[in-house]
Amino acid sequence: MKHKKLLTKMFAAAVAAAQPSKVIAQHLPAKPKGRVIVVGAGKASAAMAAAFEKAWRGKVEGLVVTRYGYSVPTKHIEVVEAAHPVPDVAGQTAASRMLQLVQGLTKDDLVIALMSGGGSSLLSLPALGLTLEEKQEVNAALLKSGAPIAEMNVVRKHLSTIKGGRLAQAAFPARVVSLIISDVPGDDISAVASGPTVVDPSTFAQARAIVAKYGLDLPAAVQGHLAQAIDETPKHLSNAKAILIASPQRSLLAAAEVARKAGYHPLILGDSLEGEARDVGIVHAGIALQVKRFGQPARRPCAILSGGETTVTMRGQGIGGRNVEFLLSLAVKLQGANDIFAMAADTDGVDGGAEVAGAFIDPDTLSRARALGIDPVMELANNNAHGFFAKLGDQLICGPTFTNVNDLRVILID
Repeated sequence: MKHKKLLTKMFAAAVAAAQPSKVIAQHLPAKPKGRVIVVGAGKASAAMAAAFEKAWRGKVEGLVVTRYGYSVPTKHIEVVEAAHPVPDVAGQTAASRMLQLVQGLTKDDLVIALMSGGGSSLLSLPALGLTLEEKQEVNAALLKSGAPIAEMNVVRKHLSTIKGGRLAQAAFPARVVSLIISDVPGDDISAVASGPTVVDPSTFAQARAIVAKYGLDLPAAVQGHLAQAIDETPKHLSNAKAILIASPQRSLLAAAEVARKAGYHPLILGDSLEGEARDVGIVHAGIALQVKRFGQPARRPCAILSGGETTVTMRGQGIGGRNVEFLLSLAVKLQGANDIFAMAADTDGVDGGAEVAGAFIDPDTLSRARALGIDPVMELANNNAHGFFAKLGDQLICGPTFTNVNDLRVILID
């Protein structure tokens, strides 16, 4: 129990380091002569809007869209809830309204864009000639393909009227300042929420190559739009500036400090690890076993930490979940090694298709499962890690965290 408490405390510290209420006030831009319009999208956007209202001294108006259940009270900025990870009509309507809101502004006006992870699905406004149903089909195919988030967003940008810098383009000549909470590997701001207010370096040709790479069977209208390539995303935005206000690395450092105070030597492997979740689990197991066999720095217990966003290629009948799949793969590879405990969770509170942040493992995880008649290897093959940890009572359930800096993986080695 003491290890689970420490892991939970580390997760809480990582989430706290990325809370909008703690980071927005120090990044406010200069006041304009004209209006201040706030727009935003993502799992943290409502909390960001509330924090901005509290910190800003002056009149403000606007609209943000967040995931169902992630709304928080605001006074002047409207908050709309929509579906994630597959878009719905509510998100489409909000995106259309947002695009209209920033049009007709002057150079004296200021647009504040509050962007965070999840915004790509929440801010869905199909390109001319495409329907929401076709965009939903594309999203579902991308989610099942195992493609990393950066590649998924390249395709999404080129099927949209608002992503890939087009929202900032519509706001010209108004000044656009984006306050961004990163949930993507390498903190590529053009990938956060598919970058509606920043320059997009990707192209239609790249989008087509990604579709071919994963053999995606997309609607004919979608394939036709990508082939015609008549509306390339903007490669220059003279009116736009972006500020990164929270990131995976900062949250990893906060979690590492909790481990250090508990007597562990923290070892951060990186904040942008990618790849198949089960493969990353095997690699982490190898590192943990190496530390266990040959010691760790300063001859103290060791805490291995990593962040980033892995992927799950769906082959079984389960619902996936990259953190729990990583964790089950880790447990299978460790085979009950003594003195090794771990947690993996998404800092937004939702891992894949379940309202569960992640889970925990300990040296008894596999033996407890087998005592219940559960085959860990079969559950992993079936992409049913969520079901596995639910039966063991080892899930991490925290509800909405109102932020999103991607995944936190921690292995404690005593």
